[in-house]
Amino acid sequence: MRNEPLLLTPGPLTTSLTVKQAMLRDWGSWDSDFNQITAAICQQLLAVANAVDTHVCVPMQGSGTFAVEATLATLLSPQSKTLVLMNGAYGQRAARILQGLGHETVLLDMGDYLPPDPEEVALRLAADPQISHVVLIHCETSSGILNPLEAIAAVVAAAGRELIIDSMSAFGALPVDAQQLPFAALISSANKCFEGVPGFGFVLVRKTLLEQCKGRCASLSLDLYDQWHYLQKTGQWRFTPPTHVVAAFYQALREYHAEGGQPGRLARYQRNRDRLVSGMRELGFVTLLDDAWLSPIIITFLSPDDPAFSFSAFYQAMKQRGVLIYPGKLTEVESFRLGCIGQLHDAEINQVLAAVAESCQALALSSPEICLER
Repeated sequence: MRNEPLLLTPGPLTTSLTVKQAMLRDWGSWDSDFNQITAAICQQLLAVANAVDTHVCVPMQGSGTFAVEATLATLLSPQSKTLVLMNGAYGQRAARILQGLGHETVLLDMGDYLPPDPEEVALRLAADPQISHVVLIHCETSSGILNPLEAIAAVVAAAGRELIIDSMSAFGALPVDAQQLPFAALISSANKCFEGVPGFGFVLVRKTLLEQCKGRCASLSLDLYDQWHYLQKTGQWRFTPPTHVVAAFYQALREYHAEGGQPGRLARYQRNRDRLVSGMRELGFVTLLDDAWLSPIIITFLSPDDPAFSFSAFYQAMKQRGVLIYPGKLTEVESFRLGCIGQLHDAEINQVLAAVAESCQALALSSPEICLER
């Protein structure tokens, strides 16, 4: 496994050898042993959010976007009106899902650089009592911005509305306490901060809310209520589950708890972020965001203003040195992204920074002090 590239991406990400090895066994999807794994995973995820007494965990086959669409299609009635807080590609994706479902949608678009302002959200809700739900992206990985979840949640609760959190790339590392943070649903995925592999997402949804949603979803496969009801009745997923992925996630949860759970995982990711930012700045690179908004999940760096630089050439140079990076996802400036999550420790961060320095030299970039001004 030593020849595998490091994935500096926000999922899929670099996983441990033991997580990979957990996929070497075949499982019967109806077998009681596999059902026990599913039940244990759901209980552990609820415990991470301190939500055992108030919420249920519903796993959903597919990518994280499948789980987002299942949540919106199931929880929102046709008469609902939803405020989407956007500052990147994933807020835009939530809006597209809602619009595709035919739901009335209001947008608060902050562009690429800024978080949504809780006071502005409060004003929007006060001005439009028809808004029933608010959708927030916890960590917008298109820029790496960490949005003010606690402040937004307080504003939404004070207005008597429901909050749906897309915490795809944050849950497991950033703290969430359902007894202190009011939310209708929180959505995440196996291949993010818990360091599993792609194949399923999951939703933590308030039980009393989900119980009201029978027959609401127009989709068969994305019906979150039916998925939960069948799981409660039989212990099984409705349709064929990604058995190997689930087994890998169960192993990833063991390793998550061994590292110290959420506090331990966050501490390592923060160290990765701080070392990446410091090292990249020493090389002359500039972060898109100010330090106050830098997340421990992924960091966006501005592309050098140098004719010798192109992302494709930089990507290939990094790949030749054993590191895969992410392109930028901004609308206004050229950029690229480096992830902080996954099985990355000091040795791997050292390898990444060395690869960046060597790649810049291979591309014959000009002096960074000249070409990397923001």
